[in-house]
Amino acid sequence: MADRINLEKDEDLQAQIEEVEALSSIYGDEWCVLDEASRIFCIKISSDVKESKLTACLQIILPPDYPSASPPIYQINAAWLQGPERAKLANSLEDLYVEHVGESILYLWVEKIREFLLEKSQDSETADQPEKVNMTAEEEVDGEEEMPDFSTFKLNTEDPQLFMEHAYDEELPPIKHGNTITDRRSTFQPHIASVVTPRQVKNVLQKLYENKKIASATHNIYAYRIYCEDKHSFLQDCEDDGETAAGGRLLHLMQILDVRNVMVVVSRWYGGILLGPDRFKHINNCARNILVEEGYTGSVDDAAKSGVKTKKTKSKKTK
Repeated sequence: MADRINLEKDEDLQAQIEEVEALSSIYGDEWCVLDEASRIFCIKISSDVKESKLTACLQIILPPDYPSASPPIYQINAAWLQGPERAKLANSLEDLYVEHVGESILYLWVEKIREFLLEKSQDSETADQPEKVNMTAEEEVDGEEEMPDFSTFKLNTEDPQLFMEHAYDEELPPIKHGNTITDRRSTFQPHIASVVTPRQVKNVLQKLYENKKIASATHNIYAYRIYCEDKHSFLQDCEDDGETAAGGRLLHLMQILDVRNVMVVVSRWYGGILLGPDRFKHINNCARNILVEEGYTGSVDDAAKSGVKTKKTKSKKTK
């Protein structure tokens, strides 16, 4: 598991390096490297309309797991960008990320912001004049935004000003641990968390692996399903962690139960005796039980119709 995580980190870093090189070539002096080590960058974007030249400064921090699991952390500086317009632009950037999750997204973001500036520049004078309150005389003349000073800036993922509009993206959701099932010295235990972003999925896994007992499990099988309201589709994936086909079976169960915005991890500690197909039955029973207990299925009766076994086994929970 650790080797896989390290490999993903190396692949993400290489993807970031290649993306930054491409952006520097495309945008020239507009692209600025503020802190290479902390992966902090900035780009000044303009509408390119002389009659009403609007500008915005996009500040970016690239998390270690971008682009595979997390979006860039960003902030848009523009004195004229207020309220509903800021929310509209933020939503359009998030839509792009959801559409291209796992891919390098910065070029698309920059061009989306440029497109937004151009549209605003071409709107009617009364509705779309830039906000000039508290702007200096020089700023009023050329419409340029002052570049931020990052000379003493440090990466702080707890600063809500640096996140996408949805701060929940970085939060660790509560994790609950279910009752164990033991068969022929093998023990199975489920863990569950509400997730709404791929980053939260990774946060949950990292938190679980901080528990020495869970980290020592022979397998930690997981699956998740995240519903994208605007796309009317699911982001979903699974992992066998060495228990061939177990992750796919777990995800299939979650699809049958039509659960959403949830992640289930089932830990198995192997007891030295092969269980054959029964191991899949125990993995799915663990998952079904905790999904029912935590209210992710319509009801216990509905779950039972899908073959859910809701009988609890008495045992200790992982603390």
